[in-house]
Amino acid sequence: MDNDTKNFFEKLASGNNSEVDLELDSGKTKAKDRKKNNNKEEIMKAPEEERDIADIFEEAEGQLTIDVYQTPANIVVESAIAGVKPEDIDVSISADSVTVRGKREKEETVKGADYLFQECYWGRFARSVVLPQEIDPDRAQASLKNGVLKIVLPKVDKQKTKKIKIKTE
Repeated sequence: MDNDTKNFFEKLASGNNSEVDLELDSGKTKAKDRKKNNNKEEIMKAPEEERDIADIFEEAEGQLTIDVYQTPANIVVESAIAGVKPEDIDVSISADSVTVRGKREKEETVKGADYLFQECYWGRFARSVVLPQEIDPDRAQASLKNGVLKIVLPKVDKQKTKKIKIKTE
């Protein structure tokens, strides 16, 4: 840890928060100055303590909330993703996992100061799940109804045996 970081944490631990507040205010000012220049690369290169929270979340990817359950024949993944168009959703399936990625975009821009509450997540999201049992990706199906994404993943029946005839040459 560098000396500046140690000093910051020492000041924080000592209870002398006025110096800490000044350092934090200084960092916010630097981030705002960068933001005025509208140079995203410069913002992202800044030390994290100097970056504005909005800048950090702009690059972040939200985690999609899901329900996963099983029936005798399938594993089912469901997620409420209202406001997302089907073409903005990417579902990737392998024999032992499923990944859902997408982006929820706002239709209008609202200034941060105009919000009374801001609880909804807007932007990129993703979720990967390792499945408890092997599935058949070729038979998987996905549907979107009333803002709920439903992915049905047929289980591979390992107990099922198949007899084959041996050909002679």
